Amino acid sequence: MNNLRRALMFASVALTPFAANQVAKAQADAPSQVQLAATPPMGWNSWNKFACNVSEQLIRETADAIVSSGMKAAGYQHVNVDDCWQVSRNADGTIVADPKSFPSGIKALADYVHSKGLKFGLYTDAGRLTCQKRPGSFEYEVQDAKTYAAWGVDYVKIDWCYAEGLDPEVQYAKFRDALAHSGRPIVFSICNWGVKAPWQWGPRTGNLWRTTGDINDTYDRMSVIGFSQNGLEKFAGPGHWNDPDMLEVGNGRMKHDEYLTHMSLWALLAAPLLAGNDVRSMDGETKAILTNSEVIAVDQDSKGIQGHRLWDEGPLEIWAKPLADGSYAVGLFNRGESQLPITLTFQMLGFTGSARLRDLWSYQDLPPQKDSYTSAVPKHGVVMLKVSRQ
Repeated sequence: MNNLRRALMFASVALTPFAANQVAKAQADAPSQVQLAATPPMGWNSWNKFACNVSEQLIRETADAIVSSGMKAAGYQHVNVDDCWQVSRNADGTIVADPKSFPSGIKALADYVHSKGLKFGLYTDAGRLTCQKRPGSFEYEVQDAKTYAAWGVDYVKIDWCYAEGLDPEVQYAKFRDALAHSGRPIVFSICNWGVKAPWQWGPRTGNLWRTTGDINDTYDRMSVIGFSQNGLEKFAGPGHWNDPDMLEVGNGRMKHDEYLTHMSLWALLAAPLLAGNDVRSMDGETKAILTNSEVIAVDQDSKGIQGHRLWDEGPLEIWAKPLADGSYAVGLFNRGESQLPITLTFQMLGFTGSARLRDLWSYQDLPPQKDSYTSAVPKHGVVMLKVSRQ
């Protein structure tokens, strides 16, 4: 088996025939959870760019920039602080923020973010310590959930470091229950890197769940993660989303076409769109990728269906996502090392005859096509289309 096939098999190893029933039951049992994330969450997270170098000044400036750059208007609403904000617990067990980096405290920071019309998120860990060896939430689940609610937290990402001997399904269910009784609606992000197939129990536990290990700002890592999601679409839907990790767009180690592939694939996957760059200083090219309204509309489509792979041959792949208006979002992806042509036959989408096509990255309608459409696709690049039967 070649390496491409081996990578693409990842998502299918633990699927069950009861997936659709699981998602439907989860949505019926927890309508408020569905409403919390009726479409994939959009926002920003501090980790990819800043790691442990976080502070209230950074978060305030980032919130300002999300508004002034147009990202808020494009749909980005969560401002999420990742690891390293916490340093200890006080005598009664309440988690304590780093007084040097967050001198005003977390509640004041959340209030500032809210004043911008945005939502505020925090990070913790299901284990005894966070990944950066800060205090974890193991055996403090209820207390931490109440603290976050009192601070005005809207989104919690819960990691899986220092959790040896623990069962993720059990531990994350404790958080689910603690958040449900916290008195505040809080989006629940499960971050256990795909351990114990969270797509099987995630729909009844959280709003999103990581499916793999961490992303980084390289085409190889991004593409292995993104293209391995095929098959997991059975578990996703409104309120409950597969999470292939945060965006690396704008962090500088991929080329423009590779970032277009990254954003296009995440949109087709109905993935959470959490920017991970420095939005205070992003260039126009990065902003154009992150705020493309037509690509974002694919991700946020109300039908809530995750896309899947229709066809592949060698380094070429075609992915499609049905949309609420009856059309299809389609990605023609070239994972090869030179420009290559890719042909979409409309029969792959279930119809024959003529179709209307729109190129989503150029915002341009293409001439109507009969039966098929062929386009040259650059190395590591994509052609992102909306296809409507004529």
